This record gives sequence, C-alpha cells and structure tokens, in this order.
Amino acid sequence: MKRAEAMWTRIFAAFVVAFAMVSSAAPPAAAQVRVSVEDGHLNPMPIAIVEFLGPNPASQQIGRDVVGVIRANLDRSALFRPIQSNAFIERIQALNVPPRFADWKIIDAQALVVGEVTPQADGRIRVDYRVYDVFAEREMVSDTLVTTPDNWRRIAHKISDEIYEQLTGERGYFDTRIVFVSETGPRTRRVKRLMIMDQDGANPFFLTSADAMVLTPRFSPTAQTITYMSFETGAPRVFLYDLGTNRREVLGDFPGMTFSPRFSPNGRGIVFTLDMNGNSEIFAMDLGNRARRRLTNNAAIDTSPSYSPEGNQIVFTSDRGGSPQLYVMNSDGSGQRRISFGSGRYSTPVWSPRGDLIAFTREGGGRFAIGVMRPDGSGERILTESYLDEAPTWSPNGRVIMFFREGRGGGARLWSVDLTGRNLREIPTQTDASDPAWSPLLP
Repeated sequence: MKRAEAMWTRIFAAFVVAFAMVSSAAPPAAAQVRVSVEDGHLNPMPIAIVEFLGPNPASQQIGRDVVGVIRANLDRSALFRPIQSNAFIERIQALNVPPRFADWKIIDAQALVVGEVTPQADGRIRVDYRVYDVFAEREMVSDTLVTTPDNWRRIAHKISDEIYEQLTGERGYFDTRIVFVSETGPRTRRVKRLMIMDQDGANPFFLTSADAMVLTPRFSPTAQTITYMSFETGAPRVFLYDLGTNRREVLGDFPGMTFSPRFSPNGRGIVFTLDMNGNSEIFAMDLGNRARRRLTNNAAIDTSPSYSPEGNQIVFTSDRGGSPQLYVMNSDGSGQRRISFGSGRYSTPVWSPRGDLIAFTREGGGRFAIGVMRPDGSGERILTESYLDEAPTWSPNGRVIMFFREGRGGGARLWSVDLTGRNLREIPTQTDASDPAWSPLLP
C-alpha cells in the first residue's frame, strides 16, 4: 500500500511540474543552467550523475569507478552537490534515449550526466557520455573518449573538466598532477624526495631516491618537465627532470648555490636565485643556449621569482626595505617596485595563471597565512591562516590554491583553498608533504 501511495505521489508531482512548465511564460529552451564560481559554495548546484552503462560486468565496474571520481571531483570543488543515487526516480536504460526530465526535476537536479562504457575489439574502451540541462530540457554535451582500461581515471578527470567548464563557463582543473616534497623520518633526519600524484591524491609515485634532499619543485608549461633544487651534488643546485625519459640534469655549474627556480611561461627559460658570497640575486637563463642574465643587483636578499602569465613581469621577494616584502619588475630587471605594504613578512609569491592576482605567504604574530593581492599591491586578502601555512601554488584555471600546512608538533600536509577562502580541504598523501606545485592541464 505504501509503495502504491509513493508511486502516485511521484506521478502527481511529475504532472504538477509538467503543467507548470507548459504554463510558464518563458519557454524551457530559454533557460540556461549555470553555477557561479564566486557564490557556488554557498548554494552548490544539485547535479545527478548516473552510473555509466556497460554490456558486461567489467565495463560496468569501470563505469562505476569513473562516476565515483567525477562525483568526488565536483563535490570537492564546492560548486556542485552530487545527488545521492537512491533519490533517482528514472533508471537510465539506454544512452541514446532522452531522459524523462520531469523525473529529474522532482529531485531538483539542475544538470544530469549519463554515460556508457563499451569494450573495443583492440582491448581499449570507448566512453560515451551526455550532459543535460534538466530545466531547459536540452543536451549540453555529447562526447566520446577512447583509451585503455587502466586509464579510466584520466577519462573521469577529463569528463569532470568538461562538466565544470560547461556549467561554470571556466576551464576545469581536474586532469592535472601535483609534484611535491614527500617527507619521512625523524625531524632531525628528514628524508625529502620528489613525489608526483593526480590532483586528488591518486596514483602517487616517487621521482627521486632518498639519497639527496630536494626542495621547491616546479612544472614547466607543458607539464612534461620539472625543475627543482637538490643537494645531490653536495651544494644546492637547480635540476631539470624530464618526466618522459626520467632523465635529470643540472641547470648549470655556478660558483654559488642556486635555488627557487621557475619556468618562463613559454617554457624556454628559467628564472632562479643564485647566491654568491652570501648575496642572493635573481638571474634568468635561456634553456636553449644556457646564457644567463642578472636581473637584480644590490646588497639585499632577492629571491623567489615568479613570471606573470605574459612573461613580461616578475614578482619576487626582497628584504631591501628592511624586511621581506614583495616586489615586481619587468622581465629584463628594470622598473623594480615594491607592492606589499601590510604588516608582517611576505614570501613565496606566485603569479596567477589568469594574471589578475599574486598569491603569497605572510608571516606575522607567530602565524603564517596564505593570501592574494592584485599585481599593483591593492586588494590584499587573507584566505587561510594557521601556525604554519606556506608555499602557495595555483590551479591552472586560477581559482584554487594549494599549499602546505604544518602544526606545532610537525607533520606537514597539503591543503587547498579556493578564492572565497571558504572551501578549505586537506589533500590526501601517503607521507608528510610540502612544497606543492600544480601542473597545467595535461596534454
């Protein structure tokens, strides 16, 4: 009896929704579902993601795995609220049959994702998927991806990026990787190795051995090369690591130690710090001919350079004013000017991929904070603060910042926060972790 009542309740509700749609002055096609990247965390978009279909148990399992990653990605962004599958009324039976939109409106789904995983004769899988605007009753995306079965996670990230872009109007950031410093052992004998993983913490593996301490890894614009500092040769040196060949090389043989490297936006150069007789200055190097240019020249400590997305400016840290502050200069070293004027000590600046903001670490009052400001120094905002928050790195769409946080008892971990400062989340890692660097979207 109760089941019959529930059935009639759903039928009546569907009729009411359908009648309201017909009676509305605005036609359904005029609507467009969209979530605001600024306010979405306050009112995340309800989205229904149905387990992908498949002709056999193996493909069905891959479909479930893909959907699990998509759900986790979108939920972690705080812009979307994946609806629990036990609330679904319609059971999708075929990918190419349009859904019964009234059934999805009843559960308040504003977007619907369906898909199918089909094995191919050559051993690969084909993943077809559709994204629907429920209230406009229209298909927004129809796409097909083909890959090997063990690459299903990248498929999930790519679909997540497409959903994010369609529903926010901005590019996603899920099909990316994070390189960071993995830390193990007692505090007096820490072992620091390079580790790389997917942006959600999956697929971690080491890039370097435990023989030499490493620091400050950074991705190239192609995401295929990493630059970092290592004590492998005894003194601190900047290294280049090719992820395709697993080959590494020293950037150059300099008289002093080199550190804090970053690639230029076109990937053909590197800017770094060279310490000569206790005086740290910023240099740029052309990776083609290895010619270097000195960009700063004074008795202060100048370090932590980071290019603007256009490559025509560099932000860096200098204590030339008495304490570490942020400065900006042209890429040839001219026009050096201070941009930070708040209380505290500023460090580790990094320019947003969008070019609109610079992220930084600010120390003061016994605490460390991650903040952002405009390139002219205006609009400073603190996003997160604790005993020790340090080393921000941007997602490729410039909407999320990752950093590491350490407690009073030690134990650094990776965290992320969006530009609202409200979506703060820990990133799972197998070991303690510091100095994260976010890759561009993978090719």
